Amino acid sequence: MSSNSSPPSNPALSELFDGSNSTACLSIIMGFHVIKIFGLLPLYILVLYLCHQPWRHRRSFQPMSHADVFTYHLAVMELLWPLGTIFYYCGLLSNIPEMKRWSNFVFSIVFYGEGLFHLLTCVERFLAVVCPMTYLGLKNMRGVRIRNISIGCVWLVCVLLSSLTNLFSSEALVILYSFLTFLSIPISFCSLSVLCVLIRPGPGEGDRDKRVVQSKQRAFFTITAIMLMLWLWFVGIVFSTILANSHLLSNSDSCVLYISGLWFNLPSSLILPLLYLQRTTKLSRCRFNRE
Repeated sequence: MSSNSSPPSNPALSELFDGSNSTACLSIIMGFHVIKIFGLLPLYILVLYLCHQPWRHRRSFQPMSHADVFTYHLAVMELLWPLGTIFYYCGLLSNIPEMKRWSNFVFSIVFYGEGLFHLLTCVERFLAVVCPMTYLGLKNMRGVRIRNISIGCVWLVCVLLSSLTNLFSSEALVILYSFLTFLSIPISFCSLSVLCVLIRPGPGEGDRDKRVVQSKQRAFFTITAIMLMLWLWFVGIVFSTILANSHLLSNSDSCVLYISGLWFNLPSSLILPLLYLQRTTKLSRCRFNRE
């Protein structure tokens, strides 16, 4: 890694996680890992536990919704973070660059996976509101196959993008910016499209059918929440990078700003599990009230 006195113009993601040259950087990174593992990991484990509740097995003929399956796979992907943390600190303590590369590879998979599963969730909600006939047609086995193929493609794309990030480490931030830009456009489109449907209801969808309106409102809330968290992540990283590239700052201060940008990812990591818990809580209340 470069040790120049001026701030690097385009560091790799591995450099963002390398706090060995600064006590402040190392402290921020350690805090980030502590929050990820001890704060968010129990939430993902809870999501996986709820997905395997006994009542789901008793109703095995009722498949999980597409959004729940996306959240399930995101939770599985987030379980890779402790593995990347082990690689990172082993490489940091033993000064083995190869271990740091593996940690960068694992961290990149999680980062890219979060964004892609957010995108799939937004597209699923978009189809449910804007193209209801198409959405109903995807609730059969054909829809399950398409969903599973999409999930497989997400895992494959995450591995490919992570490999690309490691191969062109000097352009890692450019890859990340391009990726976030790619995500923000369709997610913003989905949000605006659902909003237009809410403002202009279709024929026979006036105030009479409140359940339909409430379902569309929930879809809009889901997509908008994901969009806002994604934009917060994007703008936070861009803003911290611009400040870090200021020639008025020392190399250690630039490192602190670069790493601080990673913290804007935390709300994005939380949104899908929290939305899932909100849905399962409402379902549990409905079943309890019926009984």
